Amino acid sequence: MRMFFSGQWHDRPEKINVTNPYSGTVIDTVPRGTVADVDQALATLVDGAKLMRAMPAYDRSRILRKAAALMLEREADLGRTVSTEEGKILAEGIFEASRARETIDVSADEAKRLSSEVIPLDAAPGAKGKFGFTLRVPCGIVAAITPFNFPLNLVAHKVGPAIAAGNAVIIKPASDTPLSALKLVEILLEAGMPPQAIACITGGGAEIGNALCTDKRVRKISFTGSYEVGEGICKMAGVKRVTMELGSNSPVIIMDDADLDKAAAMVTASGFANAGQVCISAQRILTDGSIYGDFLDALKPRVEALTTGDQLAEATKMGPMIRERDAMRVESWVNEAVGAGAKLLTGGKRHGTIYEATVLADVVPSMRISCDELFGPAVAVTRTSDIDEAIRLANSTNYGLSASIFTRDIERAMRFAREVDCGNLHVNWGTQWRADLAPYGGLKDSGIGKEGPHYAIREMSEEKMVVFHLNS
Repeated sequence: MRMFFSGQWHDRPEKINVTNPYSGTVIDTVPRGTVADVDQALATLVDGAKLMRAMPAYDRSRILRKAAALMLEREADLGRTVSTEEGKILAEGIFEASRARETIDVSADEAKRLSSEVIPLDAAPGAKGKFGFTLRVPCGIVAAITPFNFPLNLVAHKVGPAIAAGNAVIIKPASDTPLSALKLVEILLEAGMPPQAIACITGGGAEIGNALCTDKRVRKISFTGSYEVGEGICKMAGVKRVTMELGSNSPVIIMDDADLDKAAAMVTASGFANAGQVCISAQRILTDGSIYGDFLDALKPRVEALTTGDQLAEATKMGPMIRERDAMRVESWVNEAVGAGAKLLTGGKRHGTIYEATVLADVVPSMRISCDELFGPAVAVTRTSDIDEAIRLANSTNYGLSASIFTRDIERAMRFAREVDCGNLHVNWGTQWRADLAPYGGLKDSGIGKEGPHYAIREMSEEKMVVFHLNS
C-alpha cells in the first residue's frame, strides 16, 4: 500500500515489510516516509485545517456517518487485516473492526454536540451590562501517533474526534501494523473527507514522530504507547496540547467473598486477550489468602484451555505476539520470577512469536513481572491478607490505568473505588473492558487527558471567552 498526504497517494523506493507475526510471511509493503514528506504533508494540512474549521458541523458529521457505513460494509475485510498484521485471533480482529466503526459513528454524533456556554457575568462584582459566552474552535492540525496493538480502533479514537472537532489530522501508524490505518484513510476519503485535510505517513517512529512532535504547525498531539516514548514526546513538543495514553500493570483484587468462577473467567479473558498485548490487561492478581488455592484451582484449567497457534485458524484461542523479541522478553521475565521463587502453575514455553498463556503463583510484588509492565500473556498471582494490603499493593506502582475488584461487599467495593488510583475501575469484572463512548485515560504515569469521542473532542478544541460590554 502507499501512504497519503498532500491530496495524493505516494510511494517511495525504500519499503517497510508488513509481516504476519505468526508465519513471518510478508503481507504487504509500505513506503518508508521521510522528514521531507512530513514537511510537505503539514504544508498542505495548514490549508486543510482552514477548510475544516469553516466546514459546518453537519457536514463533518455526515462524512463520519458515511465512513461508519462503509466500515460496516467492509467489516470482514477490516477485521481480517487487523488480525493478519497484528496477530490477534480473527474473532478479536472482527470485534475491533466493529468497535472502530462504532467509534467513528459516535464521533459523528458528537460533531453535532460541540456547544458553547453562556457565562453569568452579572454574578461578578462590577459586571453590570456585561454579557459573556464561550466559543470552542478547532486546534488546527492534530497528530495521531498510534500503537500496533489496536491498529484500527485506536486510530479511530484519534481521527474520529479530530474530524468531529473540525481539525485536519495526520496519522503516524505503528510500522508493524500500518495497513488498517491506511484502509481507514481510504474509507474517509471515499466518505467525502477533504483530501488536503488528512494524511497518513508510514515510516520509522523516531524520524517521523520527532518531526511531527517538534513542528509548530502541529497544535495537538494524541499519542498511545509506552511511558518512555510519551515522556520523550512531552519534552520535545514544547507548548502544545497533548493527550498521552501510556502504560500500565493492572491489578485485580480478589476478596474472600468473591465469585471465584467468575473471577477466574474474567482474569483469563482480561489477562490473555490479544496475547496480553493490551495496556489494560490483567497482570497482578492480588488474591486473599483464605481462597488463594481455590482461586488457582479455578484459574488453571481456563488458562490451559487457551490453545495457541495461527491467529486466522478457527480453533486458535490466542495468537502470537507482535515480534519474537517481545515473546523472548516475556520468557525472560517469567524465568527470572521462577528463579526468584515464583511457582510456574501453567505455561512458560515459547515457540517463536508464540508464548504460552502462563500463570505464576507465589509472586513477590518486588519481582519485575509484578512491578513493571509485562505487555504479554502471563499473570502474576500474589497472596494478600486483607483489603488494606490489597489496596496498598494495587497502588504500589507508578501506573494508574485500570484496576478491578471481585467482592460481594459494597463497602469494600466503594473503598476500592475511592482509594485505588486508577482512571478506570471495575467491580466484579476484569480490567480489560472499555466502552468506546466513555471517558478513558489514566492517572500517574499512565497518561494525560481523556479519550472517548465526547471527551477527546474537548481535548482537540480550544476555548475562547467572548464578552459584550453593553451600554445598558
